[in-house]
Amino acid sequence: MKKFQAVLAAVICTVLMTALAGCGGGSSGKKIVRIGHNQATDHPTHIALLEFEKFVESRLGDKYDIEVFPSELLGSQTDMVQLTQTGAIDFCVASNSILETFSDNYTLFNMPYLFASSEAYHAAMDDPEITGPIFESTKKAGFEAVTWIDAGTRNFYTVSTPIESPADLKGLKIRVQQSPTNVEMMRLLGGSATPMGFGEVYTSLQSKIIDGAENNEMALTSNGHGDVCKYYSYDMHQMIPDILIGNSAFLNDMPQEGRTVFEEGFAVVNKVEREEWTLAVEAAKNKAEKDQGVTFLYPDTAPFQEICLPMHESVLEQYPDLRQFYEAIQEYNQKFAGEESKGGAGS
Repeated sequence: MKKFQAVLAAVICTVLMTALAGCGGGSSGKKIVRIGHNQATDHPTHIALLEFEKFVESRLGDKYDIEVFPSELLGSQTDMVQLTQTGAIDFCVASNSILETFSDNYTLFNMPYLFASSEAYHAAMDDPEITGPIFESTKKAGFEAVTWIDAGTRNFYTVSTPIESPADLKGLKIRVQQSPTNVEMMRLLGGSATPMGFGEVYTSLQSKIIDGAENNEMALTSNGHGDVCKYYSYDMHQMIPDILIGNSAFLNDMPQEGRTVFEEGFAVVNKVEREEWTLAVEAAKNKAEKDQGVTFLYPDTAPFQEICLPMHESVLEQYPDLRQFYEAIQEYNQKFAGEESKGGAGS
């Protein structure tokens, strides 16, 4: 709580400084809309949010001033979700794994090996009958999801130990996102789960507090993890979306004209980020290999899946309301059976 109060104070300070700089909404009559995320300014998420800013202001620039805060300037993802809950900020991007701690419904997307391919993943996440009820499940908590953001495929990367089978993870301290599902996944795979905020990962790798982490290719380059970690292993254990969430009171109080434009803007975020993601992942792999000396490994994923798949039934037994969505995802897995693709976004 003390940490959250400190972050809240910092946000208030940032707001005051912005107002003093002449960007406040008081004199102009515009509503300042603040959006926070944890990625660098060259990341697809930031690029997409800047397009959202441009889109909304081109249509409602006399009413809204969109401000995008990258790189955890407004706190960690957990802090930003809490700030969005209270209305201190209006939107933030949060990993699905973080949202699991606010609503059990998000546990579904954190299951390892839930999606058989990127094609099945995209199709399922684009299906409102699957995502709609889950996105709305936090309304009583003060926020709701407005769109999903492709975060690619999560894989293990380590400082000095190549991961070519689950046995290679034994005893290694691996940073995971702060979610019970991820901690349990690491326990089953034999590693030692070390939950922490994304902003702490680089220094923890550098100081050998942890032996590795699990994320996508962008973490290697955009966040510099490839400067320390020299092995990246495509075990492809998760395809977890990032989620753009908004304060429910702000969304509910918007006039219809504004809400319509914002809804169209959310679709722009999704479209632009996915387009940028494809390009960014390929560029990240090239940079990591050539400039950072990262070796990419392609182990047999079957042993990893065999260990993790029993989690599916245990999660569904614990949360039976999720079974209908899980079964709908399995239909997409069958529809896109045999499709293969790789790629991932850091959080």
